[in-house]
Amino acid sequence: MSDNGPVRPDPTILHVDLDAFFAAVEQRDKPSLRGKPVVVGGVGGRGVVATASYEARVFGVHSAMSTREARARCPHAAYLSGRFDAYRASSRAVMALLRELSPLVEPLSLDEAFVDLATAPSVTDTSVAGVTEVARRLKDDIRDVTGGLCGSVGIASSKLVAKIASDLDKPDGLVVVAPGTEQELLRPMSVAVIPGVGPATAERLRRVGVHTVADLEKVSADELVRVVGQAHGTSLYRLARADDDRPVVAEREAKSISVEGTYDTDLVDKRLLEGLVDRQAGQVAERLRKARLSGRTVTVKIRLHDFTTHTRSSTLPAPTDNTRVVARLARALLGEVDTSGGVRLLGVGVSGLADWIQEDLFAEYDDATEDDPVTGSAEAVAAITRARQWAPGMDVLHAEHGPGWVWGSGVGRVTVRFETAETSPGPVRTFRADDPDLVPRPRDVPDDDADQEITEAGA
Repeated sequence: MSDNGPVRPDPTILHVDLDAFFAAVEQRDKPSLRGKPVVVGGVGGRGVVATASYEARVFGVHSAMSTREARARCPHAAYLSGRFDAYRASSRAVMALLRELSPLVEPLSLDEAFVDLATAPSVTDTSVAGVTEVARRLKDDIRDVTGGLCGSVGIASSKLVAKIASDLDKPDGLVVVAPGTEQELLRPMSVAVIPGVGPATAERLRRVGVHTVADLEKVSADELVRVVGQAHGTSLYRLARADDDRPVVAEREAKSISVEGTYDTDLVDKRLLEGLVDRQAGQVAERLRKARLSGRTVTVKIRLHDFTTHTRSSTLPAPTDNTRVVARLARALLGEVDTSGGVRLLGVGVSGLADWIQEDLFAEYDDATEDDPVTGSAEAVAAITRARQWAPGMDVLHAEHGPGWVWGSGVGRVTVRFETAETSPGPVRTFRADDPDLVPRPRDVPDDDADQEITEAGA
């Protein structure tokens, strides 16, 4: 292709991104939270925000922020620990919808995916008007199958521009970029819109006078290589010209299960990084259990402020799906890398998958908390189990009052709001934490998503 031409002649790559996904699911299922600030993530002292609703973002709360800081900025928000079964169910419904549209669907996480409209049998008109109508129908269908969730859609001739377009008019946006206008769209934007340009790279580019994509476009390939290195410089040279011919690749059978997140600012606080690793390890382990799998090799992936990427791995003597085991290994591996300059991407993965677990090998870790010793009396372990049982936001069922969700718990008490997605805002009642009439409410979610990554931050 020429420097100024689109990769495809028609806008046939669609990117869909479910808006503030985790928080939106919580607001959908909890009528009393609709229109109010909601923060999903770790709720303890070392917790990290996974997703903030748009109402919370007004107060400066964002993903990867410590929960402590989020509470300081928005103390009146609802802080929920997350219900990944509910998120998976909604994600599965959306992904099924996308696969009905096209055989080429590339999920990036639970809440976003690329779709190749060129292979969609029902899409016969790939003009701007034609794909716009396809996107409108898709957005309506997403609302229908998810009970009201919104997805922002971008459509363009390349993955690069489609993904950027989906972020331009959030929430509930729809942007189609006509072929030939890609560079016109990109040029006024900050150089940080280009994938791979984090704070460290942006600073290097700023030193040579590059602030916008238009500035970047004026820099020669040789100069970019000198400033940011061979691979990164060559990539930036192409992407500045909207030269991105990456195909949409349908997902394959999983060889590993992993979670990773890229952050808007470089993270340097050690406790925050450890908190992120703990939460990611928990998500990976939960997905292993859901898929009835276990794994032997734990890996952490760390991309530093200067865009260098480090991976560290450790292999266990037998496979596990235990959160505590995965988290301990991941933390130890994180400690092997000098992160003092800042981290822009962090991930935890488990590979060497098997469909069995040596159940007693790691029994010593069961029911231990982050900061408590592993050993303890039976009464202490039981207390820990009860405390963990009532996580903020979890679904519960009371023999007399019916379904509801945990508003909060502590000091031997649990407070429940009795409402569901189909009711009006419901009453709040408090019970003893060991009330036999109150039990967790399971969801009927099939375990068939082991090949899908969990996003670190909903957009």
